[in-house]
Amino acid sequence: MLVQICCSVDSAYYIRKLRERYPKKRIVGFFYDPNIHPYSEYYLRMIDARRSCERLEVEFVEGEYDVEGWLEAVRGFEDEPEKGKRCTICFDDRLEKSAKKAVEMGLDEVTTTLLMSPKKDFSTLEKVSKSLEKRYGIRFIVEDFRKGGGTQAQFALSKEEKNYHQNYCGCLFALNDQRASQGRLASELISPVDRRILPGSIEERVAMYEKRLFLEEKGIAYRIVRERFLNSRLLRAYVKTEGKVIPSFFFPGGKLPRKKEKARVDFIHGGIAYLNRENIRILDLAAFNKAANRVFSSITEVIDSDLSYDDFVAIKRKITGNRESFSPIIVIDRIESERYEVVMESEFYEDTREFLVTLS
Repeated sequence: MLVQICCSVDSAYYIRKLRERYPKKRIVGFFYDPNIHPYSEYYLRMIDARRSCERLEVEFVEGEYDVEGWLEAVRGFEDEPEKGKRCTICFDDRLEKSAKKAVEMGLDEVTTTLLMSPKKDFSTLEKVSKSLEKRYGIRFIVEDFRKGGGTQAQFALSKEEKNYHQNYCGCLFALNDQRASQGRLASELISPVDRRILPGSIEERVAMYEKRLFLEEKGIAYRIVRERFLNSRLLRAYVKTEGKVIPSFFFPGGKLPRKKEKARVDFIHGGIAYLNRENIRILDLAAFNKAANRVFSSITEVIDSDLSYDDFVAIKRKITGNRESFSPIIVIDRIESERYEVVMESEFYEDTREFLVTLS
């Protein structure tokens, strides 16, 4: 039996129930989910599903991440609500590819852990499964393990297994709708141009869950702890002087109330220009190198450097004496002008993040 897997939260419980119902069946987990965006989120769910299958001693197969094909399939249905026509097209695609994979592997039955998800319409999944059953001559197993407290048992097991519990369905259209209804930024779809790992980002979660795999491999006990914090994302920023945009680097965690300020230099001390608006500080490269204890020859080198988000927080504290400062801090090559135009559009929002606590 081939089991199309959407995530470990659903698969851990669903596959256990299948084993109880079909104890003699060979079960193969098939992770085929090109609807998941962005790729880092896809990767995180994939490694978590693979871990779950390994713990269950179930063969794991990863399908193609055909995101272009999926986007083409749902073209024109981007604005459909959750559980609408776009979801039906998505089910068609994933279950049809699963049927083809089962035939390719010589398996005679197919099912999907989507049947376990409380966010998915069971009757639609059943209808799609039956239509594919006739087309491919393969039996679709449609089990409703949500009944009788199944959903509650599923989440309890997921917590016990320390599985990754995603906070959105998967596709970018549903994510945008969900974040809009929450009045939140869809930060999952934002990556910084300098490629640094930001707090609360998918990349941070990937790193944490990969570390979890390492701890489990070494037999080190751990717990996953969640915390709430004030997060931010820089959306757009640049500096102009004498009518020209100049190379610049903006420290993370800064904010301008009006997104744009024209300011003059009030005074310069130690290579830092203190502007007369919104506590803006501009550092020349020499001052930044001193604070960072590094030797960069250009702003491009700063952007491409291995300095982490936490490194910049530490440098900010050296400069301001306050790591929680929202004041814009900007690095440029040289301070040669008395007037600057600063554009800085950023979003601050309440967020949660996870981190590991090792117990030995």
